[in-house]
Amino acid sequence: MTSPILITGGTGTLGRQVVPLLQAAGRDVRVLSRHGGDPGDGVDHLTGDLFEGKGIDPALNGVETVLHLAGGSKGDEVATRNLVEAAARAGVRHVVYISVIGADRVPLGWFTSKLAAERAVADAGLPWTVLRAAQFHELVLSMLQKMAKLPVIPVPGGLRFQPVDSGEVAARLVELTLGAPAGLVPDLPGPTVYGIGDLARSYLQASGRHRLTMPVRMPGKAGRAYREGANLSHEAATGKRTWEDFLAAYPTI
Repeated sequence: MTSPILITGGTGTLGRQVVPLLQAAGRDVRVLSRHGGDPGDGVDHLTGDLFEGKGIDPALNGVETVLHLAGGSKGDEVATRNLVEAAARAGVRHVVYISVIGADRVPLGWFTSKLAAERAVADAGLPWTVLRAAQFHELVLSMLQKMAKLPVIPVPGGLRFQPVDSGEVAARLVELTLGAPAGLVPDLPGPTVYGIGDLARSYLQASGRHRLTMPVRMPGKAGRAYREGANLSHEAATGKRTWEDFLAAYPTI
């Protein structure tokens, strides 16, 4: 009998795809979240708060593998540190963490928080695996939907993205979770690099909207990092599903 796998963030965009894949692989899944989950889905849902350190210890009872997907706009390092410290007390044998490409190169709060969380995982004294992925198609779409609410869409010069399919990231994470600890593994970007203007135009066309665009310059170190492509990756193992495929299949743009 295998021990359950604890997943944080199991109710989010990525978690909702990871959970059934692990179940299909014959693994018992335990999800830790702040609001619990729906009964009857074959998952053991527990309530806890990573930021406040509540509910983590009982969630780790009998767990040997942790898949840490939970994250936010800030404070990831605090939540991750609380999790891995509890995991060390529980004798966990493998911690898998999802990070972002450019965590060590883009000087912005979300990226630096992800890098600090990576270090918390690596420094916990536990076997670990970290996967850095590009921004999901869903995240890029959400950003464009917000930008399209403006009468004129700002287009920062040099800002490029390499969006990746969240389902492909989920499948890779399941593979890593079921495998041996591997440290920092190759990045997982999408197959194509797009300028933000190209993404905006394709979204507007797909949604039937019309907006003016205006070029703007990103100042400071962050702007320079983006212009240099610090958030991009040229690893050989890229995702397959394109942004165009995603837009064509998305139910409501």
